[in-house]
Amino acid sequence: MVNAERFAKGMTSEQYVRFAATPENLAREGSRGPRKDFSGYLRTAYDAARLSPAHEAAWTWLVAQPGGPARVLAISEEWSSDCRRDIPVLAKLADTVGLDLRIFTRDGKTNGRGPRPEPDSPNADLMAQFLNERDGQTFQSIPVIVFYAKDFAPLYRYTEFPAVYRKDRIRAVLDDAGFMEMLGSPFFEVWRSAALAEWTSLLYERLRVGSLA
Repeated sequence: MVNAERFAKGMTSEQYVRFAATPENLAREGSRGPRKDFSGYLRTAYDAARLSPAHEAAWTWLVAQPGGPARVLAISEEWSSDCRRDIPVLAKLADTVGLDLRIFTRDGKTNGRGPRPEPDSPNADLMAQFLNERDGQTFQSIPVIVFYAKDFAPLYRYTEFPAVYRKDRIRAVLDDAGFMEMLGSPFFEVWRSAALAEWTSLLYERLRVGSLA
């Protein structure tokens, strides 16, 4: 389980963006060839992110509830388009409503392509807790975003992409050029908004019903 000491070892959103540009990070293995410096993208996406009045009011209600969300743990790698989609809006949300956000990298020097964390990963203990289980297999899917109450009681975990973004079906019919074009299209922003809506809705359900089905 995540405790205060382990949580505190994560990066703030500003530290994460700065880390993305460091030689240390850029020397780590990416998904396809050398890493790129995505720090500028992350800053621009954060600056552009906006919470609608409804979302801001909803989150003001959520964080005010007894046992409501107070802390957020994220596991991310900036080469991942899913992480670049969700982490900036998560950081804007955290700053807007006062959530304590800490971000952890998934990988060490090598890319975590296997079903379980690589031995060189400094955060293998965290990734092992949040593996994506599907059809009898495990995957190191990212981002992982976990919302906690102030006392670290877990409330809700989100993995990889919102339910309405049926990425595997879309990716299956797009070549690399088509997928990259999609990432620059308005649909990428639609799914960024969908992620925020999913977090908001399921945390409301968790607090109202007491559990998630």
